[in-house]
Amino acid sequence: MERELPTSLLMFIASRAAADRIFRTLQDAGFTDVTIAQSRLAMGLDPGGTRLSVLADRAQIAKQTATAIVDKLERAGYVERVPDPTDGRARLVRMTARAEAIIPLARAEEARIEAEWEAHLGPKRMAQLRDALTSLREITDPYR
Repeated sequence: MERELPTSLLMFIASRAAADRIFRTLQDAGFTDVTIAQSRLAMGLDPGGTRLSVLADRAQIAKQTATAIVDKLERAGYVERVPDPTDGRARLVRMTARAEAIIPLARAEEARIEAEWEAHLGPKRMAQLRDALTSLREITDPYR
């Protein structure tokens, strides 16, 4: 008898499938110089920029690993390091125009995924899923 998977694992499977699809879409669009690890770290960037330590924390990786990934993204022209306007000693990692060109492609694929999920689940169950996950953010998302 197969055990019932925990809800957290079921959420992870769906999330990973969506992230992989978005990554493949970007690869197909010609953004082939970004790895999946780099894209996962970049997903943690805030619009105005993010401190490296926060990026590392969001990606659940060591700061040294995050530094190496950001170095590669910077060399490829996707991010830049800029002074933090709130702390002259600190720096922010911020998307460049090249990285921002990816966002509409990713958002379009997100919309296709959501439409497929809604077609599979039905509008009512999809709305319930969204409501439940939004509610869970209250106790699970330290960055909300």
